[in-house]
Amino acid sequence: MLIRNKKRFFKKLISWSGLFFFGLAAFMIYRQLSKYTLTEIKDAIIAVPNKNILYACIASFFGYTALSSYDYLALKYIKRKLAAWKWIFAGFIGFSVSNNAGHAIVSGGAIRYRLYTRWRVQGAEIVKMVTFSGFTYLVACCFLVLLGFILSPGHLLASISSPLVNWGLMIFSAGWLLFYLWICAYYKKPIVIKEVEFDAPSVPMAIAQMIIGSADILMASLVLYFVMESYVDIPFLTFIGAYIIAQVLGVYSQVPGGLGVFELVFTNLMPEEENQANLFAILVLYRIIYYLLPLILSGIVLFTYELNLAYRKNNRRNKR
Repeated sequence: MLIRNKKRFFKKLISWSGLFFFGLAAFMIYRQLSKYTLTEIKDAIIAVPNKNILYACIASFFGYTALSSYDYLALKYIKRKLAAWKWIFAGFIGFSVSNNAGHAIVSGGAIRYRLYTRWRVQGAEIVKMVTFSGFTYLVACCFLVLLGFILSPGHLLASISSPLVNWGLMIFSAGWLLFYLWICAYYKKPIVIKEVEFDAPSVPMAIAQMIIGSADILMASLVLYFVMESYVDIPFLTFIGAYIIAQVLGVYSQVPGGLGVFELVFTNLMPEEENQANLFAILVLYRIIYYLLPLILSGIVLFTYELNLAYRKNNRRNKR
């Protein structure tokens, strides 16, 4: 009885921690934007042409669509079928929180645990899903890092980090990608981690991971590019190389939103004659479109969903 109560307590703790991480994400983005006045934020938005803001919002929408597809792939990996609205819902909420709160496996995983357990997905299966999604992002990052090093100018790479770090990241990415594809093709034994069995995905699924993960990162880059385009005339291929490397370094740093990394990279991207006010406008609008708006929308959706569940639960009690 005591063991059962402990398990029930920890399940509830993990479930409610999802709401905690949502609050943490909201707090982190508040900290990011609180140093600016409403007038400064308004001026930053007004300074960018409406068509660029529209294009950036469309790119953000498709970016989060690609992110939600992580959950679709993860469900296929564990051989479970759910209605499309469920994995889209869980993916959107989970990633809008983890993008802002950092520590994606913990923060996004807590949200997914709260939602998927209600849809009769077992805890061990959710662990597999979250782990698989983490590998999806890692595989995509490795592929895009190699692309980023090919596309980025040498002086820009030198401004991001030392040659030793850059070469180490490139070698690690190439090695990890080849190793993962070899595992998918030839390793057929289950891998056991803390009593949870993981099977290597098929090669076609590994390729799907690479494509979906890359689409997510590329769409996120377009959000910033469309905002930046009105200030700086820069070839997209040069831009995307820098963005990919900055994104990867930002994620690995576990700093919410990659704060500091983007500032470092895009200060070097901006021509010398451009002032810091323009850089400020670019980054503020980028964070509003790609981080703040999805978080607000997911908060409304999650609150409505939880409210509806509570209402239906009370109705069932009243009928008894």
